[in-house]
Amino acid sequence: MFTARNKGRFAMTAAVVGASLALAGCASGDPLAPDTESDAPSETIIIGSQAYYSNEIIAELYAQALEEGGFTVERNYQIGQRDAYIPALEAGEIDLFPEYTGNLLQFWSPDTTATSSDDVFAELQTVVPAGLQVLDQSSATDQDSYNVTAEFAEANGLESIADLAGVEGLILGGAPELEERPYGPSGLSSVYGVTVGFQATGDTTVESLLEGIVNVANVYSADPRIGQNGLVTLSDPEGLFLASNVVPIASADLPQEAIDIINAVSAALTPEGLVALNVQSTVDQLGFAEIATQWLTENGFIG
Repeated sequence: MFTARNKGRFAMTAAVVGASLALAGCASGDPLAPDTESDAPSETIIIGSQAYYSNEIIAELYAQALEEGGFTVERNYQIGQRDAYIPALEAGEIDLFPEYTGNLLQFWSPDTTATSSDDVFAELQTVVPAGLQVLDQSSATDQDSYNVTAEFAEANGLESIADLAGVEGLILGGAPELEERPYGPSGLSSVYGVTVGFQATGDTTVESLLEGIVNVANVYSADPRIGQNGLVTLSDPEGLFLASNVVPIASADLPQEAIDIINAVSAALTPEGLVALNVQSTVDQLGFAEIATQWLTENGFIG
């Protein structure tokens, strides 16, 4: 097994090279010429994903689209958080990964002041480490947001994060790492003057909010449970959260043919479309491979 970084560059895929050799064999007119197609060199694109169902669906969109384009793909999904998979990307152990612009920028540039989609993407391209590249960002977003129940919002007159400043006894729920994130408790205090306690809720964040274990929850904006449970997403007028569009991060050696395929997938993936994909996972209980195949077929990537 070898990847783009280990090789130094990608060769043409087996299908393309094989076709060229087959034509050469026909031109020679030698019926005893060996079948060179099966011996054609091949490179493998290793695709990773976070341990997050929505990210895994996007990774599978990339994988199946590349396979349809003739590339060989190896899947290395559910790796975990950035502290685990960014070093693997930088070491060349993974060639392609679906990411989110704002959180990725903040990982490499914690003191960034960019907040808008365009500004975040522009700065991200300047801080990406050598050997890596970011491809085209999608209009689809799946960014951090703070949510409360409709009842809690009505009882406390909440519309924006700023309104939380006058509420006592706030408990913020989210993934364990949220406690140390710039937009976690420290960011709420410095940007909005909001004081919160913190409860690590992990995968049960929404349930913890609905059960009253926490009264403010960090939920990704494309999570269909926001709409299904009538949650109120608090607006963020001061830009505590950076815009986080879906963006592929890839080896700098990824071949242009693969880049073109992935950029086309990104262009077709919309905010509404991403929520719909997530509904198929969380509500319809479909597997990520089936979800990806259906979307790629409907959008013309698979014939």
